[in-house]
Amino acid sequence: MADPKRILYVDDDQDFLDGMRAVLEAGGFAMLEAHGAEEGLVVFRDTRPDAVLVDLMMEEIDSGTGLVRELKMAGSGVPVFLVSSVGESLSMNIAPSELGLSGVFQKPIDPASLLATLRSKLDR
Repeated sequence: MADPKRILYVDDDQDFLDGMRAVLEAGGFAMLEAHGAEEGLVVFRDTRPDAVLVDLMMEEIDSGTGLVRELKMAGSGVPVFLVSSVGESLSMNIAPSELGLSGVFQKPIDPASLLATLRSKLDR
């Protein structure tokens, strides 16, 4: 059996990290975690995950989108999804692809939708 796909989730809220771990692991994924953008970049470089989920609003304003920019500048081709409580309004104002994103998930995240989207993007 193949190793599970590894998903890096970057969020400064431990409750969201714990909840996401339960969802991802129940869905057959392995989760890596980081508590902020800087740590997320280090974990990304050290582990090379298959996909990244990034919270928009973390310890510093715009740190989520800053991390997305850093990943893209580093040549990352893995799918990157923004997780936010303002996800729907963000999607209405700008296309996620314009930000280098594979998509945006609105908190609270629907587990079935999240897992289906990750499977779709990673099973190519």
